[in-house]
Amino acid sequence: MASIEPYVDEAASTTLPVVSLSETAASRLLAMMEEKNLEGYALRVFVSGGGCSGLQYGMTFDDEQREGDADFVAHHLRVLVDPISAQYMQGATVDYVDSLMGGGFKIDNPNAVSSCGCGHSFRTAEQDEDDASESDAGTGCGSCSSQRYD
Repeated sequence: MASIEPYVDEAASTTLPVVSLSETAASRLLAMMEEKNLEGYALRVFVSGGGCSGLQYGMTFDDEQREGDADFVAHHLRVLVDPISAQYMQGATVDYVDSLMGGGFKIDNPNAVSSCGCGHSFRTAEQDEDDASESDAGTGCGSCSSQRYD
């Protein structure tokens, strides 16, 4: 399996981050890390199998960088993304949204062609091609309906 390297913009000759974080999200995460006394930790953003749409997002605090991780800083917050997750997350944005219904982290991923209404799971175009012969039944969860971005 080929390893995924961070995208390098040759014209600017800088390494661009795999995902971007809004200032609000970074501030909220830094405050959480301070509350939990997690000095020396980074935010790990990842994708794993599961969820009602096939893949689901995850975030955790991690004090260990692994071989192949994309490692960058966004608004004073160190961020790690493993090579497999980087394939699905390139260009995604993590934000923190506060509303009357409560607050939470929201990921806007340009690689997602469909997403569960709750925003925690998604499908890529590659998955849609692989499953073209299968029914879409069961792709939504009980508390939200599946949204397609066709």
